[in-house]
Amino acid sequence: MEAIIVDVLEWLTNLGYIGIALGLMLEVIPSEVVLGYGGYMIVLGKIGIIGAIVAGVIGGTVAQLILYWIGSIGGRPFLKKYGKFLLLKEHHIDLSEAWFKKYGSGVIFGARFIPVVRHAISIPAGIAKMSIWKFTLYTVAAMIPWTIFFLYLGMELGSNWMYIKEAARPFIIPIISISFLMIIVYFFTKKLQMKNT
Repeated sequence: MEAIIVDVLEWLTNLGYIGIALGLMLEVIPSEVVLGYGGYMIVLGKIGIIGAIVAGVIGGTVAQLILYWIGSIGGRPFLKKYGKFLLLKEHHIDLSEAWFKKYGSGVIFGARFIPVVRHAISIPAGIAKMSIWKFTLYTVAAMIPWTIFFLYLGMELGSNWMYIKEAARPFIIPIISISFLMIIVYFFTKKLQMKNT
């Protein structure tokens, strides 16, 4: 399996920045692995860091816009039928929908850093017809640190880039904790604003 992933990643990076963007759009290989390998390619001098960041942010954002449009146009019936092809289980969508209903549109930023919900959260945003501009803004704002973080880890790991998930593990719990905190603060701030109006 690892050999197949390496072959796909090599093929993608031969496409340069477009390959990184495509890798993140398709999400066949987890984004952190694509970006980790991208970091290694930066170390080898095959691509530049600024271009890799831009490609990562564009690719990650487009992937989420596709899920948003699927939610907006196809809704739950489409997802029940074809969600498995997008590697989305029904309980992922249920959880994301519950989060979106509870915390509102601000959850789009914070949820990007939380496993399971990070991809599925785009679907209830589409179903709820959230403003596309606000959705894109929150997604880009989250994709920038996500892309930089995993490219940096990939650069630090160099030829050991395949251990990106293990290297990221010590940072994941603090990131998830901060994300939860941000979502809760946003939720209570919004509730206070509604009470004062």
